[in-house]
Amino acid sequence: MRWLFLLLLVINIFYFVWNQQQLPGLAQSVSPFTLHSGEKDQIRLISEEVYKRASASKNARVADAAQCLFLGGFEHQADAAALEQRLLSLDIMSNVHEREAEAGVDYWVYLAPLGSREAALRQLKELQSRAVDSYLITQGDLANGISLGIFSRNDSARSVLQRMRSIGYAAELRELRRASRTFWLQVAPRSSYLIGDDLLVRLAKDFSGLQQQQNPCENAVASAP
Repeated sequence: MRWLFLLLLVINIFYFVWNQQQLPGLAQSVSPFTLHSGEKDQIRLISEEVYKRASASKNARVADAAQCLFLGGFEHQADAAALEQRLLSLDIMSNVHEREAEAGVDYWVYLAPLGSREAALRQLKELQSRAVDSYLITQGDLANGISLGIFSRNDSARSVLQRMRSIGYAAELRELRRASRTFWLQVAPRSSYLIGDDLLVRLAKDFSGLQQQQNPCENAVASAP
């Protein structure tokens, strides 16, 4: 019996030692479920992503709605009106807009108005007798003055100005700003999808010099169907 007792004791001691050696390995193999801070930052709820995409899409539509297609660049309003009727026949709503832009500057050399028309005519005859190209100004704030020419180049105008002053005439110079006027059709935003490349090609054949632009919408057709 004593030998049996000692044998059981040795077996228990051996089992205890072996069990203690296995525990550290098991402890290392089981780790708590954790996330790195970087991974936590990357987690987004599906609802948040959907909301963000919906907001971005809405903002893009608003931005697109602020831009309208313009067709034209015509010098004559009749051409713009003809294009408007052509588009209307295709159920495309549009409206004619007139634009003005500075086209350049002319330079006017002149003599200041005199006290009466008779005095201006005497001065005009004097200039013409000296072979100076000159004309009587009959309207505007320079009426009864003498025009010595309108020039597209500043250096040409100043040459005449200096020559007239050198022979005793107090010539002056005034800038005249030229304005160009063009006519455009603003296509209603809800109709713009009807205008494709094929239609633009056909329109360009029928309307010489037709241009297209994307510009901020004006109120005239912003709400048109």
